[in-house]
Amino acid sequence: MQIVWDDFEKLPDSEDNTLIFTPQWTAQAQFAGYYVAKELGLYDKIGLDVKIEHPSVTYSALDRIRDNQSHATTLQLVQAMEIIDNGIPMVNILQTSMNNGLAIVSKTGNNPLDQKGARVGIWSAGFDQLPICMNIKDELGFEWIRIASNVNLFISGDLDAITVMTYNEYYQLVQAGMELSEQNVFRFCDSDYNIQEDGVYVTRDYYLNHTKQAIAFAKASRKGWEWAAEHQDEALDIVMKYVEEGHVATNRTLQKLMLKEIIRLQCDQTTGKQEFTLKKEMVERAGQLLHECGIMANEISYEEMIP
Repeated sequence: MQIVWDDFEKLPDSEDNTLIFTPQWTAQAQFAGYYVAKELGLYDKIGLDVKIEHPSVTYSALDRIRDNQSHATTLQLVQAMEIIDNGIPMVNILQTSMNNGLAIVSKTGNNPLDQKGARVGIWSAGFDQLPICMNIKDELGFEWIRIASNVNLFISGDLDAITVMTYNEYYQLVQAGMELSEQNVFRFCDSDYNIQEDGVYVTRDYYLNHTKQAIAFAKASRKGWEWAAEHQDEALDIVMKYVEEGHVATNRTLQKLMLKEIIRLQCDQTTGKQEFTLKKEMVERAGQLLHECGIMANEISYEEMIP
């Protein structure tokens, strides 16, 4: 289904116009477009009462969706496919990421893919589908070491390499004084594993029963991201408001770098523009990879993921 962004009427007043949105992590610039849409009144403009409620360590965004505590969340494409394969029908109403933000960083001067059998840090919280697939397909023999959300084990020298997001942990390493270059950083976006990441998802049942509200949220959120790309300093001010309210341990410099990288990853490599399109070929590639590597029992089709 193609949403016509410039032809949308304000929603009629209804109790159904309240939408609870839970990003998949705590407040940060990764979700700037939604904060912008909220603070600039873009959701209000189309008659939607959006409440942004972040997850906790013990109660994830997906838990909130399952328990009907939230209506919409952000998921990486491979996450969403695995969730669908596990029996929870989810549909993509807005795709923000056009490129993959994963990377593997090794010690200075060493190509991580040349270190067969290396001890590599990978997150306990998930986001591990593509690294696991690459390890299997390319026969790298990595020994995965589960870590929390920080990079301390790698900095201390207890790991040979670590998975990072180029908009988050990558800059944590930079701020810690590590030298990063093309020699010791493998970026998934520059490889055959460049699979789109973040999009906005709702359950298929919610979409079928609240179609206008879902489309309205997607429309205003897209406009929020477009504004954030054009006004990054002002968008950063808004992000820091949410960061401070959530008592998130970060700093403005890191969030500024994150926002810049998130916007870069939203731009198509060919056109250089924010496309906001879930690409069928990426869905097919991801489905094939996850199925072949045993992460999914079935290959999820593009048609299963769109409204």
